[in-house]
Amino acid sequence: MSHFQIETVQNVKIQQSVATVWDRILAYLIDFIIIIAYVLVTTAIMSGLLDVSPFESASTSLVLGLPPFLYHLLMETFMDGQSIGKASMRLRVVNIDGSKPQFSGFLIRWLIRIVEISMTSGAVAIVVILLNGKGQRLGDLAAKTTVISERRKTGFKKIPLFEIDDTYTPQYPQVATLKDEDLRRIKSIYDNVQEDKNQEILDKLSHKVAKQLELEITQSPQSFIQTVLKDYQYYSTH
Repeated sequence: MSHFQIETVQNVKIQQSVATVWDRILAYLIDFIIIIAYVLVTTAIMSGLLDVSPFESASTSLVLGLPPFLYHLLMETFMDGQSIGKASMRLRVVNIDGSKPQFSGFLIRWLIRIVEISMTSGAVAIVVILLNGKGQRLGDLAAKTTVISERRKTGFKKIPLFEIDDTYTPQYPQVATLKDEDLRRIKSIYDNVQEDKNQEILDKLSHKVAKQLELEITQSPQSFIQTVLKDYQYYSTH
């Protein structure tokens, strides 16, 4: 799996994993199966239950054909850069800087998709992705987006941390530069401090972590370490 580097608005450099061609093909096949299933089920309902020909009128034709036609545009727009296929493969469309694309970005990708995927069975897209190096097809190049893999090979999930939900907003993107072993060490010291109630060690730990991340502490030492752990958990699972 290849990588490319993005820089956040806080000027923090983070490595992103580019989705492989095979992952994107599998995601496409899953989406294709869903589209075919929709067409078959809709046709069966119209013909069997409603006794209506799918192409009897403009309205029935739209019901049958419009959702598959707009599937990828609508899914990526309302599922935050994912379709059902991409979500199942843990892939996501993002801007080159790692941020969420605007609707215009999804629209550009979708319009060019009609040419490079629908009309050529994906051959053009595959060639461009392989040559590009940043996981971009023609639509991505035009929209300044790419598709990343959110799967991360890490043992960090085995460390019991805090409960965070999808609304959690990380405060320190610098924690993404830390390694799993760094967080294991921080978590271990933090747990020992919680048991021993040793404030001096907690102060030293927070200052050392802040120095490593080049941060100024604006919270209490305990809150700061908790935030670092939560932020790292967020970046490890999103």
